[in-house]
Amino acid sequence: MTAAYGQQATLFFKNGKIWTGDSARPYASAIAVRGEKIIGVGTEKSLRRFVGKSTKTVDLDGRFVAPGINDSHIHFLGGAIGLFQVDLADVKTLEEAQKLILKFAKENPSAPWITGRGWQYSIFPNSRLPLKEDIDVVVKDRPVFVRAYDGHTAWTNSKAIELAGVNEKTEFTGFGEIVKGADGKPTGTFKEGAMGLISRKIPPTSRETEIAALKRGMEVAAELGITSIQNAHGSLDEVELFDEFQKRGELTVRTSFAFSLGPKTTQADVDKVVAASRKYNSPMLRVKAVKLMVDGVIESHTAAMLAPYSNKPETAGTPNFTQEQLNNVVAMADKAGLQVYIHAIGDRGVRMSLDAFENAKKINKRADSRFRIEHIETIQAVDMPRFLKLGVIASMEPIHADPGTISVWSEAIGPERTSRGFAWRALEKAGAKLIFSSDYPASISLSPWRGLHNAVNRKTIEGTPAAGWLPEHRVSVETALKAYTVNGAFASFEENIKGVLRPGMLADFVVLDKNPMEVPPMDIYKLQVAQTVFAGRILHPKQ
Repeated sequence: MTAAYGQQATLFFKNGKIWTGDSARPYASAIAVRGEKIIGVGTEKSLRRFVGKSTKTVDLDGRFVAPGINDSHIHFLGGAIGLFQVDLADVKTLEEAQKLILKFAKENPSAPWITGRGWQYSIFPNSRLPLKEDIDVVVKDRPVFVRAYDGHTAWTNSKAIELAGVNEKTEFTGFGEIVKGADGKPTGTFKEGAMGLISRKIPPTSRETEIAALKRGMEVAAELGITSIQNAHGSLDEVELFDEFQKRGELTVRTSFAFSLGPKTTQADVDKVVAASRKYNSPMLRVKAVKLMVDGVIESHTAAMLAPYSNKPETAGTPNFTQEQLNNVVAMADKAGLQVYIHAIGDRGVRMSLDAFENAKKINKRADSRFRIEHIETIQAVDMPRFLKLGVIASMEPIHADPGTISVWSEAIGPERTSRGFAWRALEKAGAKLIFSSDYPASISLSPWRGLHNAVNRKTIEGTPAAGWLPEHRVSVETALKAYTVNGAFASFEENIKGVLRPGMLADFVVLDKNPMEVPPMDIYKLQVAQTVFAGRILHPKQ
């Protein structure tokens, strides 16, 4: 029997291994789509009623299907712009980084500044921080400013420091540091807010470049099966750029924005976010949240720890907020109906965040705030049960726990605290709802499949320095997939429209060349996206 008019599927996928993410029906072999939504999930036989003369049928040939990937913490436009800058993400040595900087400079002779990111702390000899002279030897006639892979530290050359007017007399009293040598002069390393002393001199990115970058970034997202993102910072200008694409029907990644707030946030600041949330509130583009940064990162000793750093005992990291400031801003935003993300990497930062959320719950008594803590790279065992008790979402990035990047991280906090590093499984066992993401470009890769690989394996190949590190914190493939899909939708209050594959939901899903639940775990990173379906149309490969 063929479908009656009005019930015909526009797309019909059959003969697949479909993981729906829906606990009521976790697996199916066929899926019918009409327009932007799913109209049927089941077997080929049960869905035949939706197939008509105009239906396009796709034989999956046994391939694996999952809901579209939801990258729950990303800086999308910044990452996309980075595609046009020097990329140091894969370098293993200082010499490699120098060659790439020089190569980029030669290939872009008219660029007034050489900018980029991606370097790891481990590429510098003896765990030292970068020096301006490291760049001067290859590029000294133009300013260079390249951020670390985590985005929290910048490496500059002498020309950049000179143009910014920074010298031995320059003081920085905010959250961050100008690293200076024994002679009192800047060494070329700038941490956290101090990066702004240099970056403010970089010419702003043109609108034309932003448009080109967003187009390319969405293409890359489609190639990786990413159909939704939660942008962990943003401005009205950035939202308006996405809105331009939305109005033209060219936005191909569902985007939820969180605007940044600081320690001195006023009610007027919160009101501006509320106004934006009323204007932008569609399944394609939403402003619903705010993000606070309570600390920095472990590698540069700016994450807020409860005890001093193992290799720098004179500091335990200074929070960006006092507890009183954090309590006030969280309560203010929560009262206004906004969701609150808090960047907290150190165990002290995590505890401060939980305390602020507990305070807000007592004051505002909102039934469903869905508070989030971002990163949670270290945590005390006593604080883990508080996630369930307070309903706080654990937002984490498996890619940050890549064994190839943890040497400097581990040296900073020592073995005891390292044992609780990136504690996905322990948090899951404590009842926390996990969501996974890339934090791109503040990471070594945007690929959710590399992240899934890290989450499931927690090791590199045998014989490498970090082989088998903390395998007790790895999670199952299904847990990781839910953290990238089902739970991600919940984290943006969109679980009723996406994140699972069932009738009535948005038709966003990804087809993989192999089944991640059946391939050898150490081969998960090799998974390839065969197709990405977004809003009921095949987005990748381009038709």
